[in-house]
Amino acid sequence: MSSDGRVQVIGLGASGSHCARQLATTLNERGGVSLHLNDTDAERQSRVIDAAGECATAGPMGSIERLGSFVTVLATPVGNHVAEAERWIREGSHVVSMSDGTADVEGLLDLHELAVERGVSVVVGAGFAPGVTDLLARLAAMRLDVVDEIAVAKVGTGGPACARQHHRALKTPGRVWIDGAWVVRQGGSGRDLAWFPGSIGARDAYRGDLPGPVLLHRSFPDARRISARVSATRRDRFTSRLPMLRPPHADGGPGAVRVEVRGRMEGAVQTVVFGVMDHPSVASGTTSAVMALAALDASLPTGAFGLSELPDPRPHLRDLHRRGVKAATFEGTGVEV
Repeated sequence: MSSDGRVQVIGLGASGSHCARQLATTLNERGGVSLHLNDTDAERQSRVIDAAGECATAGPMGSIERLGSFVTVLATPVGNHVAEAERWIREGSHVVSMSDGTADVEGLLDLHELAVERGVSVVVGAGFAPGVTDLLARLAAMRLDVVDEIAVAKVGTGGPACARQHHRALKTPGRVWIDGAWVVRQGGSGRDLAWFPGSIGARDAYRGDLPGPVLLHRSFPDARRISARVSATRRDRFTSRLPMLRPPHADGGPGAVRVEVRGRMEGAVQTVVFGVMDHPSVASGTTSAVMALAALDASLPTGAFGLSELPDPRPHLRDLHRRGVKAATFEGTGVEV
C-alpha cells in the first residue's frame, strides 16, 4: 500500500459523502495520506469533514507540489465530468468518476490517450450501475467459456442528482447492442419484469439513456446482445416527459441491481445471475472509494476504462463485501469471490 499521497473528493452529495466516509475510515487507519473534500455547499462540506476525522481537510488540491499518489474522485452531478477529469489528469492525478451519464462516460473514455501519456488511471462509471454491475458481469463471464448475452437492471436512486438523472434517462432514447450493431430504442420502452434480490422483489424495468451497454461492449465485443434497464412505475414513465414536479428525496432509499449473463460452458448453455441489494448512494460511494484506494496503491492499469475491463474483479468485490456491499446469486446464496 502507498504510505503517502493525497485523495480529493469533489461533490459531497449523498454518494460523494458516503465515498468520503469510506475513504476516511481507511486513510485514518493507514496514515500518511490526506483527504481533501470539496463541495459548493459550505455547511455540508463542514459536516462531512467533521465526520471524516483527522485526515480530512477542506477544499480541492490545486496546482501545488504533491507527494506520492494523487487521486481525484468526481462525485458531482452528471454533465461536467469530462472537463474536470481532463483538468486533473493534466495535473497528474488519477481520476475516479461516478457519473452514470452516457455523454460523460463516452467523453471520459476518449481521454484514454491523455491518461496513458500522463501515466494515470481514469476509472469510468464507478458507481452502482454502472460500477458494481460491471464487476459482476466480469465475474459471471469468468464462469463461462463464451458470453452471448448480458442484461443489466437497476432499481432505486441515490441522492437528488441521481434521481434527476433517472428522470432524464427514462425519456431519452438509448442504445442496445444487438447482433453486431448498435440499435437505438425509445426511453421508457421494452418493459421487462426483473427479479431483484431481497425485499425488492419483482419490478418492471425499461430501456433508457443508460451507459451500461457502452462500457460492457468494450469488454465483451463478441456478445450478441447487451442491454440495460431501469425500474420505473407508470407514474415515473408518464412524468418523465415533464419537468420534475417535486424535489427529489435526499436519499432514494433501498435499491438493487441485477446482472444476467448467458453463454456457454463446455458446449452447454448456461445462465449466471448475480444481484446486490443496497442503498444506491451507499453502494456507489463505496465502489468509488474502493477504486480510489486501488488507484492510490497503483494497482490499476493506466488509461481510461470501465470496471468490466479489469482482468480480475474479485479483489474489488472482496473489498466491497468487507465494506457491506454484498453480492448474491439468483438462488440467494452469497457469491464466492
